[in-house]
Amino acid sequence: MNNLEKILNHNKAFVENKEYEQYLTDKFPNRKIVVVTCMDTRLVELLPKALNLKNGDAKIIKNAGAIITQPFGNIMRSVLVALYELKADEVFIIAHHGCGMTGIDPDTVVGHMLERGISEQTINTLRHSGVDLNRWLTGFDNLRDSVEKSVSIVRNHPLLPPNTPVHGLAIHPDTGALDLIVDGYQK
Repeated sequence: MNNLEKILNHNKAFVENKEYEQYLTDKFPNRKIVVVTCMDTRLVELLPKALNLKNGDAKIIKNAGAIITQPFGNIMRSVLVALYELKADEVFIIAHHGCGMTGIDPDTVVGHMLERGISEQTINTLRHSGVDLNRWLTGFDNLRDSVEKSVSIVRNHPLLPPNTPVHGLAIHPDTGALDLIVDGYQK
């Protein structure tokens, strides 16, 4: 049985047994927070438990590295939608120690793309069309600097509601211990 079949079989039983009932909530976060965090598999259950978040408490946005690189990219758009339309009023950017985006080499990633069947012509077309693959695929060298940069992009966004706290933290992916990097209540 492949992954899709396993998921669909489980889902059918999940719905038939009404296991979803314990998760019923609405679209507005009870704790009025939006969290930007990493997509790391170690954080799927650990991060909410370490923050004492239950289903319905927060809007959680995940990407590689919890990095906000563009003030008008998808992550920032999601943060603004959570703040303006979904009643969140506080932002937490939570990266983690030992992140796979630490020291990632864009040239290595492009090499892996080529190995998996993306043509050199496609890579060259993108590069000659103004797509800076090296910038787009870059991670970070220093966790603290990365979190501070992401906090700065959010905090200085021209569309951020005034006085919105924007916090920066790092979580340990084994223990759930949090390190405070930026206290959004301090100006």
